[in-house]
Amino acid sequence: MNPRERRAARHQPPNPEAEADPRPRRRKAPITVQQVVDTALGVVATEGYEALTMRRLAGALDTGPASLYAHVVNKADLDELLIGRLCAELVLPEPDPAAWREQIRGVCAQIRDQYLKYPGISRAALAMAPSDLETVRVTEGMLAILLAGGVAPQAAAWAIDAVLLYVAAYCLEVSIARQRSAQDDAAWVLDRDELRRRFTALPAETFPHTTRHAAELTAGEGHDRFDFTLALMIDGLAHR
Repeated sequence: MNPRERRAARHQPPNPEAEADPRPRRRKAPITVQQVVDTALGVVATEGYEALTMRRLAGALDTGPASLYAHVVNKADLDELLIGRLCAELVLPEPDPAAWREQIRGVCAQIRDQYLKYPGISRAALAMAPSDLETVRVTEGMLAILLAGGVAPQAAAWAIDAVLLYVAAYCLEVSIARQRSAQDDAAWVLDRDELRRRFTALPAETFPHTTRHAAELTAGEGHDRFDFTLALMIDGLAHR
């Protein structure tokens, strides 16, 4: 079975007859796709997504990189499996025409929380053509919510793409900021007071609006900015 066929087969329902193999295995504890994904997520959780390479993953599994390719086609395939695993944790509501905005915000918040558990992993979701069944399950659920809310099909389709892109970008920025803040010379990245002082110290004649509204520019607790931007996108969609 070539890599393309193997990848396609993974997205098909299990075939008990095909899984029954009377031949003895060479390995007493063969590596499984689930084990590959579990180990990869462990690497990301402790070291960040940038540290995840096929060689690093093989080392964590105590095997050679070539062994991974019996289960994962390439890094892009691994990325899809990782995002699919996170999507499997999401709970999709039954579409409610009266609460579709809150429902979409709720799904996006779930995705955000899953991404932030694994620093930088949202990078894997960017420019990815989803074919993992769990990933498609999420977009299917989001589409159902928007359609139930009266959003036109084309607008709904593009809106899903837009909000997922925003969620991924937001989580990536948070991960990068946290990583930089861990460095002694960049602790100010998450220090609102320090950032406000930098803004107010600018020459007012050159930056009148920045100095005057430094408090507004640096405002926000937790995910306030995320909630604001998401609401802005969804409300704009409702007014189309």
